Amino acid sequence: MIEFSVVDASNQTLHAVNLSDHVFGCQVRGDLLTRVVHYQLAKRRSGTASTKRRSEVNGGGRKPYRQKGTGNARQGTNRAPQYRSGGVVFGPHPHDYAVKMNKKERALGLRTALSAKREAGEMIVLGEFALVGIKTKPMLEILTRLHAEKSALVVLHESDMMVELSARNLPGITVMQVEGVNVYDLLVHEKLILTEAALVKLEARLNPVKDATEIGEGKAA
Repeated sequence: MIEFSVVDASNQTLHAVNLSDHVFGCQVRGDLLTRVVHYQLAKRRSGTASTKRRSEVNGGGRKPYRQKGTGNARQGTNRAPQYRSGGVVFGPHPHDYAVKMNKKERALGLRTALSAKREAGEMIVLGEFALVGIKTKPMLEILTRLHAEKSALVVLHESDMMVELSARNLPGITVMQVEGVNVYDLLVHEKLILTEAALVKLEARLNPVKDATEIGEGKAA
């Protein structure tokens, strides 16, 4: 287990918690993180860009002008790509950009990103935000005390409109719930702020439900 400090909104230490080695103690692998980010960004692409080939353009049923005697190069159709209204050569067509990646690899990539944040000292576990209203200024003051006012990913255990609405006008600050945590957002933000309740929920999400011993005991029962 890894001991980690929990702080309050004033950045004062409250107590310590034990982090799971399985989630926050992984070896940092740049190659795996690169592949997961590529997987995420490729899956986000809509793939709807489309152009028409020369066979799909209207017109072109006859030659634009006669073969000889005009002094111009011979042309067979005005659907050819050199014409303004002609077809496009090697243009984009709708297709799926998604790449395949195993579920276990994606889960390991997320644990690796979390471990990288912890090792780099860029992770903060916060007791609670303790906001008394939907105001941007108090939220900014809390983030400033946590040294995370420029760029931070705030993870909550459940929807909290007070925190979400207070932070929505702050550039570089993203608020999401545990279910939405992903490798790309972890890496693109400078700091990771987890509430203590979110930490518990995140570890429960990423830890195996049962280990081999528990499975064996279940079968024996």
